Amino acid sequence: MSTPDRPAAPDAGAAPPTAPDTGSAPPVGRDAETVPAGGGGPASTGRRALTYAVLLCVLGAGLAVFAATRTWAVELIPRPAPLPARQVVSSGGDLLPWLPALALVGLAAAGAVLATRGVVRRCVGALLALVGLGVAAGGAYGGFAVARGEVSVGWPLLCMLGGVLAASAGVVTAVRGGTWPVMGARYERGRPDRVPEAAGAGGRVDAGRTAAVWDALDRGEDPTAG
Repeated sequence: MSTPDRPAAPDAGAAPPTAPDTGSAPPVGRDAETVPAGGGGPASTGRRALTYAVLLCVLGAGLAVFAATRTWAVELIPRPAPLPARQVVSSGGDLLPWLPALALVGLAAAGAVLATRGVVRRCVGALLALVGLGVAAGGAYGGFAVARGEVSVGWPLLCMLGGVLAASAGVVTAVRGGTWPVMGARYERGRPDRVPEAAGAGGRVDAGRTAAVWDALDRGEDPTAG
């Protein structure tokens, strides 16, 4: 009667078996997302600062334009009896005709900040700061020195606030605007010599080349430029 064979003892020098790799490979192509360390690079920081400066400029200049067109003062001018007194209603633009125009210049400067770069953008920021200070000074002068009769101080104060906000945006732009990105700069970054065409010979679509085109678009590059 035969006995069953015993299993062979494991070799002490053999490497232990490794568990199969159940993880998936890191995503590539369009599915890959690169998260910069520290929450974003200098380009994203500059883009945020540019956005905040433009919004601050639009807000301040818009407030000044709106406030300058409201009624700042109501004056009663007496007339000989039996005629009643004549009521004269004056807006900020009536008291200082240049005030709404100056506020509109500040509003247009927001577009100039977006469209310029470098030293030119810094100069636009300095001009915007002067415009904002002029608007604030005009609001104070028109509301508390020129207006006669019953004065509504709320609108001059709002005009002054708008001028201060626009001036603040101008100061920030003049100091730091030279390092901010320009509008449409994402297509000006370095790119490969040429992105492969998506269609291969005979009009057939190559899946690899199509993925390369999508990768180029994800990087902010124009695959049609070449």
